[in-house]
Amino acid sequence: MDGELDRLSTRVSRRTAFGLAAAAGITLAACGRSDDGTGATPSSAAADARGIAADAYIYGYPLVLMDATRTAFEAIVPTNRFLHADSLPTPARRDLVRVNIDTLYSIAWLDLATEPIVLRMPAVESGRFWVMQFLDAWTNTVHSPGSIRPRVEPGAPGPPYTYVVTGPGWAGELPDDAVRLEMPTPMVWLIGRIQVDGSEDVPAVLALQRELALVPLGDWLAGRPAPEGTVEPVETTTPPAFRVGSMDADSFFTRLCALMAVNPPAPEDAPALARFARIGIRPGGAVTGISAADLDDGVAAARRQLPTYIDPDTTVANGWEYSTELGEYGTDYRLRARVAQQGLGANLPEHAIYPNLNGLADTGGTPNRYRLRFLPGQFPPVDAFWSITAYDGDGFLIPHPSGIHSVGHHIPPVPDPDGSLTLAVQYEQPGSAVPAGNWLPIPDAGPFSLTMRLYAPRPSVLRGEWHPPALEPAP
Repeated sequence: MDGELDRLSTRVSRRTAFGLAAAAGITLAACGRSDDGTGATPSSAAADARGIAADAYIYGYPLVLMDATRTAFEAIVPTNRFLHADSLPTPARRDLVRVNIDTLYSIAWLDLATEPIVLRMPAVESGRFWVMQFLDAWTNTVHSPGSIRPRVEPGAPGPPYTYVVTGPGWAGELPDDAVRLEMPTPMVWLIGRIQVDGSEDVPAVLALQRELALVPLGDWLAGRPAPEGTVEPVETTTPPAFRVGSMDADSFFTRLCALMAVNPPAPEDAPALARFARIGIRPGGAVTGISAADLDDGVAAARRQLPTYIDPDTTVANGWEYSTELGEYGTDYRLRARVAQQGLGANLPEHAIYPNLNGLADTGGTPNRYRLRFLPGQFPPVDAFWSITAYDGDGFLIPHPSGIHSVGHHIPPVPDPDGSLTLAVQYEQPGSAVPAGNWLPIPDAGPFSLTMRLYAPRPSVLRGEWHPPALEPAP
């Protein structure tokens, strides 16, 4: 789970999407193209139907994937209950890539169809970053109260905070101290993140997790406590994305239509939905007016497109790549689908941004030595904290003898005398002149990657005024 959340960082983009869409016959209505429905020959009508099927697959993929992910979780975790990560990952973990060693996750799937759910957020000591992210069924981040912006009124009582998550159309009375978080769909994914400062800090985070509470509103008002008991994390063997990618076209659209009947599309989706309805794809509908072969071809075209989707808004600077446009997608269905495919859970940039950089650890068998130098006044601008984690060529933590996997967070780095900050990025220990917090080990050979995590980035990052420095060969 942890790795899926962080894989969203920066490789998601759309620079070549329009050319690929034209080649595949994919022309999403919400992106400004539609068929006028006149003068169609049998071959052109079939091509149009295939294009509609491809567009509808891209449109509906996030919803179907969210449902598959929910189903996988609910096999081990009851609805409206937390699943807490209780330890930091190590290099021995090989089931997820780009695992996060900065925060511990608390995950829950909420069902708001019957009544609202109350989230009780305990008091967290000053300086510890936290955020509670609420995604709707379409993968949009609708609310994300956190340590930087807890979403309470000025002058309101301090923590603990009481949030009431309500579904579409709900009307009722709330407790005076509660903050209403209205969701557009009854299916909601809650992803909580709490800063952890190394393995010795894990018990403090576990204590906070035990104070988190999810309670149906009726039970809350009646004074009944949250269900007791813990849920142990269980690794699943078949990722939800694989299961959705293996669905046949008819099963996919049958599921999509059923899900849309419960989790309503956004009003701005109306033009796209009108087009999809031409082949029966609508809330509560069923596929019609297209042959099975053309339906399969349309889905195959969409599946070919998604992995190669590139975002023209991706920032590329000094060898780093990252996006500041994730978490809310509007009618950008291609970006939404690609983010969902690469890993669910993209948070809003105001909470976290993840620049990525790729490199080679050796030249002809000789280990390379690199330096990353932040000029005075150019340290990562954040209101919480930052880190850089190194991974091997497959995206896993590096089993280095030092046991060091990241810099910037667990051990504070030491600035140079001139006020700059130099980080040694290399396999071998750089010597006693380099403080422990200034060394990031990489493999002794082969490809590697770095992921910088900026928690609560400042406006200079969001506006593109600050960029990470280049990774330079050591002198």
